[in-house]
Amino acid sequence: MIPIHFAPLQGHTDDVYRRTHHQLIGGIARYYTPFVRVEAGDIRSKDRRDIDPKNNGDVPVVPQIIFKDLKEFLYLVHEVEALGYREIDLNMGCPFPLQAKHGRGSGLLAHTDIVEEVANTIKEHSHLTFSVKMRLGWDNAEEWKPVLTILNETPLAHITLHPRTGVQQYKGDIDREAFATFYEQCRHPLIYNGDLTRLEQLHDIEARYPHLAGLMIGRGLLARPSLAREYAEAREWSHEEHIHCLCSLHESLTEQYARIVKGDAQLHSKLRTFWEYTEPLIGRKPYKKIMKSGNLRNYMNAIEQLRT
Repeated sequence: MIPIHFAPLQGHTDDVYRRTHHQLIGGIARYYTPFVRVEAGDIRSKDRRDIDPKNNGDVPVVPQIIFKDLKEFLYLVHEVEALGYREIDLNMGCPFPLQAKHGRGSGLLAHTDIVEEVANTIKEHSHLTFSVKMRLGWDNAEEWKPVLTILNETPLAHITLHPRTGVQQYKGDIDREAFATFYEQCRHPLIYNGDLTRLEQLHDIEARYPHLAGLMIGRGLLARPSLAREYAEAREWSHEEHIHCLCSLHESLTEQYARIVKGDAQLHSKLRTFWEYTEPLIGRKPYKKIMKSGNLRNYMNAIEQLRT
């Protein structure tokens, strides 16, 4: 059994969600924050609030930063370190064009000169621990090769690889052959990420790559929040257990979001995102009722019907 890491997803895994999942379900070695970025010369206030240690309690959280050059990297590291963090994850994998086309996330992988500058600077920050989350490349599945050569000479806690290119986003097949090659050449502890939604898939990846340092799951844990617990318990939960887990988690999130989200329409919009990936678990009919509920009252009625 190897550690499970919770991948960040913008709009889903905020501090409220991380705290609540950790308290009610757990089974996670590390929760990574949605990436923190520089916007108009500063970090957005919502991102500062999200990574504020006061809002994360005893959650084993790691801030993730995204950057396009050494200047942004240094600024973000300074700001995150000032909050008391000593572990920082570097996003070199974000597939969304708004970031990647500006040289951030997977868009950074083609710029080995910048990667090398950052790697050399990491060596000067020995009091901090860095990790990297990356893809095979932005639009070229070979871009990882010179990047890994640089990273292999850089002090890192681990590397997480999602074996797709950025332009693929989450479509198309995982490149198992490329991951296997990366696995053989990587000198750091390696974490696998990508398309893990069922318990048997976790066991399959663990068996294929016996020296993995961990598994990172994002959408799979949003679809099935108990997945890491089921892995730890070495058993698949029943449908009734899954529904109870989802509803208990949702109930606690509703109470907390109601305190910080103003207005029924805004609360309804925020809560609906909770169910975005759950259709395979709850079924098509309940899913449609929830997603087409129209207002908070109808929405809560749909949730109540799911319980019964």
